[in-house]
Amino acid sequence: MQKFLKWTLDNIRKDGSMMSWMEEKRFEWVPLNVSMLKNLIIGHTIIMITDDDREWFCNYVLNDINKLSKNRPLLPFVSLKSFYPNLNGLKTKEDIELLEDMLYQAFPNGYTYFYIGKNNSIKMQIAKRRDDSFIWVMDEQLQNSFFLSSSDENLDIKLIQLYKLLDKSINALLFAEVDFESE
Repeated sequence: MQKFLKWTLDNIRKDGSMMSWMEEKRFEWVPLNVSMLKNLIIGHTIIMITDDDREWFCNYVLNDINKLSKNRPLLPFVSLKSFYPNLNGLKTKEDIELLEDMLYQAFPNGYTYFYIGKNNSIKMQIAKRRDDSFIWVMDEQLQNSFFLSSSDENLDIKLIQLYKLLDKSINALLFAEVDFESE
């Protein structure tokens, strides 16, 4: 069984020059990814939230993550917008608390937010309320998050590459190819 950091580097290099930007960012990526994967393996539902510009990405992930051709168990990835279509109507801390009350009831085994987008949205405030959120934030360096630039001309490609790496990570975890214990 391989250490997850080495496994990540090997998979980045396997994808060639298109993924070379991730080599130095792997040290930022691995602890965040490990935390999310550990939550997934203990039964958390992964609740995806995106800003409006990245809504396409949420749809992409949700359409791909549980394809039967992947030959693995179905994974509990859902969109917060599917549970609460009026998400953009949230304005106050109390509104967010009501939403979280509903989520605690809906997911008694726990849940982890997976946020992709800018920091200037109420949706980011939802994700930041939980320490174990998996956050890919645009244009701002935040603790416990993965930084991306919204002005990067290759941003969409990078998002898909990150998702592909995440998907491979899930397989590596499910099929006992990696060891997280020392990460």
